Amino acid sequence: MSKHLTPAERSQLEARLRERLQSLRARMSTQLDGLSRAEHAREVLLQDGDDGPQRDADREVDFAMTDREGAEFAATEQALARLAAGTYGECADCGADVPYARLALEPQALRCVACESVRERTAPRTASL
Repeated sequence: MSKHLTPAERSQLEARLRERLQSLRARMSTQLDGLSRAEHAREVLLQDGDDGPQRDADREVDFAMTDREGAEFAATEQALARLAAGTYGECADCGADVPYARLALEPQALRCVACESVRERTAPRTASL
């Protein structure tokens, strides 16, 4: 278990993670109208009718938002799992303590700043909105 976080800091970060998970769950449910992502995609495609080509950009933005929020949801769930396992706050790459200040800004952070910087420099770039 990472010992660099005080019990109060761990509690505060856990509360923020749970709050974020609840917020994401509500937003995703609203955006998807209670459907799975695949069902939602099918509904969007069926609604297009004759104006499908004009709605391509809207559809792509909708799918990108769903993907981004899904990834953030998964990262937040994983952070809560690390918290329960006692590994929360340890860098996934080097094992060093992730400073509280970084976790306060991004509670689901997996890596320390140094390892995340290396990862971002070496990771292939993807298109974003």
